[in-house]
Amino acid sequence: MTSLPFAIAWDYNSWAWKRKQESMDSGFASKLIRDTIQRHGETRGIMTSAVDISELGDIPAEARLPTPHGDFRIRVFHEESTGFDHVAMTLGDMSGPDPVLVRVHSECLTGDALQSLRCDCGAQLDAAMRQIQEVGWGCIVYLRQEGRGIGLHAKIQAYNLQDRGADTLDANLMLGHPVDNRDYRVASEILSSLKVENVCLLTNNPDKILQLQELGINIVERMPIIVGVGRENRDYLITKVDRMGHDIDSDSLNGGD
Repeated sequence: MTSLPFAIAWDYNSWAWKRKQESMDSGFASKLIRDTIQRHGETRGIMTSAVDISELGDIPAEARLPTPHGDFRIRVFHEESTGFDHVAMTLGDMSGPDPVLVRVHSECLTGDALQSLRCDCGAQLDAAMRQIQEVGWGCIVYLRQEGRGIGLHAKIQAYNLQDRGADTLDANLMLGHPVDNRDYRVASEILSSLKVENVCLLTNNPDKILQLQELGINIVERMPIIVGVGRENRDYLITKVDRMGHDIDSDSLNGGD
């Protein structure tokens, strides 16, 4: 059995007190994200070096994908360094002239497939597909970055700590992981391959916008995607607003079931 970091044996209330004091600094969230990324061996701040993606096989991994929200096209991109297959789901023309509605969505097995209410991921994916259908064109880039990039096993360990009182940010740190380990270089390569030039990004996360812009994606507009708020995930979303800088208005946070 793998042992967990010593921090988990601490009294959580004592550990959280110091974090609470630090979080009163308005710059704490973004600084913490950068510091923890660097502390875990990645000096990326934002990594801009190229990643290799390819479309494998003589038969294209591209096909029609009928969904409750219309007939999308699904296209698979293989990431050489990790062996992961990432997905682009497109509807309509990617060339504009108006900005293409884009959702860059990181994998969430529990929310997307198992309908967990601990997060808003499944609701966001469904809402993004519905909005793309309503507009008539758009793209979902589905990245294999489970648990904000720490993987499914560690994510469920983090859930265990959250059941004992930690929030979503502290749980990652207590396990020895960065707050957010996602890497959007693959997304930028996929959007370039699709020849998407101008993007209206569906997101509540300013850091995602910053990373994609620094990777050369022209984001001309942001559209919030505030859905799925409820009793089971309200504290999680409040943490993302207060400590990770996400943009969700208080009325939406307090209006769920």
